[in-house]
This record gives sequence, structure tokens and C-alpha cells, in this order.
Amino acid sequence: MPAQGVESPPPAAAPAASAFALGDGRDWSRISPRHTWSRGLSATLWAVPCAVAGGLAGWRNGGAVGAAVLVAIVLVALAAVWTVAELTRRSYGYAERDDDLVLTHGVFVRRLVVVPYARMQFVDVTAGLVDRWTRVATVRLHTAAAATDARIPSLPAAQAAELRDRLANRGPQGLWP
Repeated sequence: MPAQGVESPPPAAAPAASAFALGDGRDWSRISPRHTWSRGLSATLWAVPCAVAGGLAGWRNGGAVGAAVLVAIVLVALAAVWTVAELTRRSYGYAERDDDLVLTHGVFVRRLVVVPYARMQFVDVTAGLVDRWTRVATVRLHTAAAATDARIPSLPAAQAAELRDRLANRGPQGLWP
């Protein structure tokens, strides 16, 4: 029992995961499961010509064994891309709070980004060819800080448009018409 006037030591530190918790009882909003398909399909469209070219080059220089090795390398890399795309999808989360947007992501290195609405300059929505095929879009927040990585990939297109409008309405007065 501590002596009078002596404070007890603080409780043990919470796990590292608590550093990435919202802390106000809210849950993270997640990106679409189509993220994995969008990234995997993009990688596959690059991998097929690479595997063909590598297989032909391997065949010409090393015979069937050389071709098989190069094609196997491409296939292993492709499987890794699909796996990391799924892990990335699971790691992404965002939450709209009263004064800021909070993003978390990262498979190997976890990040938490807080973007105050007052610092936003504009909100951008983009969708490449494969994103349009899989009906997803990326919402990107631009601030004066070039290092801000405030993007939410692979939201369903309608949800991305709604988020863009909500964020634009929360921006600083005078910047949004």
C-alpha cells in the first residue's frame, strides 16, 4: 500500500494497437472488398505480358528450364501482389469526426493520419481503367503539406462521390463555393 501523499505508478502502457484506435467509441469505415480485385487485376494485366516475354527469353537462352524459372518468378510475384492487396484492404480505415478526417492504413508499417478540415485545399476523386471496371474510386484530400498521404482507395463510386461532397462542405469557409 503506497504511503500517504505518494501516488501509485501509472498503469502499464496499453498495447501498441491502442495508438491507432479512434478513442471516441466510433468504428472505422472500411474500403470496398473490390480493392483486392482491382489491384490484383491490374497486376495480372502487367504480369501476363511479362510472363510471356520472360518465358520466350528464358526459352531462347536457357531452354525449357529457363522459361519455367522466369514464368514461375512472375507467378510468385503475382501471388504476392494479390496477398498484399488483400492485407492492404483489411488495414485501411477512415473516420469522419467533427473537426477532422482520420485515416489508418499499412500492412508492414502502420500509419495514422489526421487531416483537419480547416487545412484541406481540395478533394479529388480518381478512377483508373481497372478501377472503373471494378466500380471503385479513390478519394484524395489535398492540403498545403506535400507529405500528407490522405487518400482513401477503392470506395464504391457512389460512396466516393458522397464522401467528396461531405468533405467539401466541411472545408474552411471561403474555399468552397
